[in-house]
Amino acid sequence: MESIIVIVHIVIAIGIIALVLIQQGKGADAGASFGGGASQTVFGSGGSGNFLTRSTSFFALVFFLSSFALAYFAKEKAMGIEDVGLPSVQEVQVTEPEVPVLDLVPADSEAPVID
Repeated sequence: MESIIVIVHIVIAIGIIALVLIQQGKGADAGASFGGGASQTVFGSGGSGNFLTRSTSFFALVFFLSSFALAYFAKEKAMGIEDVGLPSVQEVQVTEPEVPVLDLVPADSEAPVID
């Protein structure tokens, strides 16, 4: 199920990118993208703007829903890790290792001891 949502997520992301690149700016001429007056007949009487805007809105909605679904699956996987049997942080006690003290001056030495 998660892999299907990931595939849908990627396809929708590519679709959003394509739709945004196809759309015209506010001051752009319709003939620049679709070749003159024929652009009005391709997408209906409302022109390409209305169709592409609604398509982009739909793709964005599906993208956000798939994002929430992926976040839910990630949360479930994180909660499942606790059931593996590993000790929790409170159960683990950290103890400092014993470090041997090096005696650089032998006991039978006549060297003065500085306090």
